Amino acid sequence: MTAFYFAAGLFILLTIAGGLVRVLRGPGSSDRLMAAQLSGSGGVAVLLLLAAAMGQTAIIDVALMLGILAVFASVGFVTWRSDGNG
Repeated sequence: MTAFYFAAGLFILLTIAGGLVRVLRGPGSSDRLMAAQLSGSGGVAVLLLLAAAMGQTAIIDVALMLGILAVFASVGFVTWRSDGNG
């Protein structure tokens, strides 16, 4: 089962890499925001898979903090956009 967790984590990392290309070349700011959200949620998923594969519960705390930071980044971006910037 550990090999499956690592394989799923690798697949999610490849998906995140594709999303990072969209962050750099996105046609609009909303596309970039969605790609950044994909990176945040994908990072959480990879960390949770690693925690399950390695049996390390401390990684779950790191995944939760990454999820909270992704939400704050989105809120900050929306607030910045509503002020007329960008």
